[in-house]
Amino acid sequence: MSAAHDVHDHDPHVEEDLHISLKGYMTGFILSVILTAIPFWLVMGKVFDRPGTTAIVILAFAAVQIVVHMVYFLHLNARSQGGWNMLALIFTIVLVVITLSGSLWVMFHLNNNMMPASMHEMRNMP
Repeated sequence: MSAAHDVHDHDPHVEEDLHISLKGYMTGFILSVILTAIPFWLVMGKVFDRPGTTAIVILAFAAVQIVVHMVYFLHLNARSQGGWNMLALIFTIVLVVITLSGSLWVMFHLNNNMMPASMHEMRNMP
């Protein structure tokens, strides 16, 4: 074995950029608490008049909280594991979007095509 193949030379399994600290975990925890408390306050305080607006804002806070958890607790970034973690995450997101959008599309069309158009039609059904 030559000197060029020492133990620490370009080992893909050694993660050099991973910095785990109490400060990072506390930052993630505080951000998670804030990102949970704000939507709770929005719902309990009935801040928005329309429920749809509240739902969209809560979904936005949920998406931000997912990113906070991935960065501060799972330590995922574009450099971890040579980029394979990010590629797996993108693939998972694509699959989830396809599954959710397909399910919503099917449910929407089933609702439109299978349900009676009005209560009057339901009363006249045998």
